Amino acid sequence: MWRRHAHTEGLPLFGRDVLSDPRANSEATISPENGRRYRATRRVTVVGAVVNAFLTLAQLLSGWLLNSQALIADGVHTLSDLITDGVVLFAAGKAAASPDHDHPYGHGRIETLATVVVGVFLALAGLGIAWAAGQRLMDTNAATAGPAPAALAFAVLTLVAKEGLYQYTHRVAKRIGSRMLDANAWHHRTDAISSLFVLVGVGAAVAGFPWADALAALIVALFILHIAGRLIVRSAAELIDTALDPEEVARIHRTIMEVPGVKDAHMLRTRRHGSDVVADVHIQVAPMISVSEGHRIADAVYGAVTQRHERLRDFTVHVDPENDEDQARSSNLPLRPEIAEAVREAWADTPELDRLEQLSMHYLNGRIHLTLTLRLDGACTPVDLNARGEGLSQSLQGHPRLKDRLGEVKILYRPCTTGVQQKT
Repeated sequence: MWRRHAHTEGLPLFGRDVLSDPRANSEATISPENGRRYRATRRVTVVGAVVNAFLTLAQLLSGWLLNSQALIADGVHTLSDLITDGVVLFAAGKAAASPDHDHPYGHGRIETLATVVVGVFLALAGLGIAWAAGQRLMDTNAATAGPAPAALAFAVLTLVAKEGLYQYTHRVAKRIGSRMLDANAWHHRTDAISSLFVLVGVGAAVAGFPWADALAALIVALFILHIAGRLIVRSAAELIDTALDPEEVARIHRTIMEVPGVKDAHMLRTRRHGSDVVADVHIQVAPMISVSEGHRIADAVYGAVTQRHERLRDFTVHVDPENDEDQARSSNLPLRPEIAEAVREAWADTPELDRLEQLSMHYLNGRIHLTLTLRLDGACTPVDLNARGEGLSQSLQGHPRLKDRLGEVKILYRPCTTGVQQKT
């Protein structure tokens, strides 16, 4: 989805209807194409779920049969992976949905929320493992009973499988730009590292240090808690609309300033929305250009930024004719209907009112600058036209509704033409 807004001069009309209030609005939307990302996420997550189901069964049974608390702890950790895999599958399906009436910005935040859930499950698993390991370390009777040597084989199997899942998931997450899938990849990496500690602890316990098995489980728990905290903090920052890194914001600003017609860019605001980025900016253009030219410059800014920054899915460009400090002084000036009525009153007794073809207005520097185009009376000389134009301008400047509000007033004359106007 993207939006652009331009505020410049009035649109040309003809006859007395030129004093009516023109309205224009332009908005277009682009729905995100998330089907490819969802299919990739689903495929990776299903593979991870199958492997984790096998490992959970193998670790819990081997840990119980071979008297290894470290293997049991690692099995509980793997079981938490099965639960988070289900969360990831559900969130990926919901996040892939297109924007709707109730969610005009899409459903990307579901990924962020799912990442928090993954982090919470990790934290709960870590706390449970730490508690059990600590209890065993303090129990001198339990610490004397080490695991059976066969537990080493299951520890090696788990280590290889978990590291393979991490490499596979991380590559896909990087390719499709999914923070949620990358969080799940790091979940696999924590499993692999915890399995490494399990391998060392089981090996030491088999070698004659039975307390090493429980110590390995405690180290695994601390590492899990660290990773869980990092995932939760990063996702919470996204939920409260934390901006992108300053370097990335600066790159977007440079891209905007490279577009021809942009004099300045300010109020550039960014935030993450799931795997995507949402941003808005105010650009300053030449104050006297037309609405269509200002809109075209906004088009160019949108195209340049979205082409160079692929993650930016929603970008609002607001067009300013002057900087915000000067523009604020124009906020209390009247709109077209009041100005048009003042022109009618000021020129009520003049033939020029019926000859008015176009009224253009510019709100600049706290003043209203008017340009009025009249049909040319062929019987008038240039001297007469200049004098008449000066009188018409003074009548507007002295009108009670416009006094002390008007800036420059231009009276232009256009010869009468016949035939159909050709568009070039």
